[in-house]
Amino acid sequence: MSEPKDFTASMDSDSHRTPVRVAFVTRRTSPHVEARDDKNVMTYPEVLLRAAVAVEVLLLGLVVWSLFWDAPLEGLADPMLTPNPAKAPWYFLGLQELLHYFPPVVGGVIIPTLVVMALIVIPYFGINIEAEGFWIKDREKKMRVLGSVAVALVAFLAWFNVYAVLIPTVLIAGIMFLGAFASPKPGRLRRWLDSKPLSFWIMSWFLTAAIILTAIGTFFRGAGWAWVMPWSAE
Repeated sequence: MSEPKDFTASMDSDSHRTPVRVAFVTRRTSPHVEARDDKNVMTYPEVLLRAAVAVEVLLLGLVVWSLFWDAPLEGLADPMLTPNPAKAPWYFLGLQELLHYFPPVVGGVIIPTLVVMALIVIPYFGINIEAEGFWIKDREKKMRVLGSVAVALVAFLAWFNVYAVLIPTVLIAGIMFLGAFASPKPGRLRRWLDSKPLSFWIMSWFLTAAIILTAIGTFFRGAGWAWVMPWSAE
């Protein structure tokens, strides 16, 4: 014979604390379930639903925008008349700017391939699960490695006169070392710099260099890919 089930009634408003079939809610309380916020959510339907809503809102915004403003398109392409300068779309202007400094094989093949490989490999190299700062452990060893990499990269960029990337490289490396030499009682800025992982600094350097190269190719390149000021007459 099976054991008798407990159908004992009780007076409580918390269904988790009182897992019984019947409960009487007192007058001064209301029935509710105490749920705790979870840091993780299910991919379906929570995340996919939010992504679908974001896509729909973006699509609706682009449609409304296109009704009031025309796309900045030029005339029909003429193979007998090539514009000078012939600029790539804005998202390729950084790569086109690299071709101005490096040989085609280096600027158009080797560097983009290395960047793509780095973006694929870096997230799986020394995964920082606890999101610890870069200088939390092995400070002296990391300073030697970072110094060697920074010097080699600066020498490489200086050899080809790529000052558009050299300047953000020196800037990011200097800010990283500033976090390494934090005092025993660092200020808020020093603590913030010391708490950032390596992935943050690599991505900051990559985005800064990409933005500078794109801005130069967009506003400071004229006929023959010569350096011009944006306000100068063409």
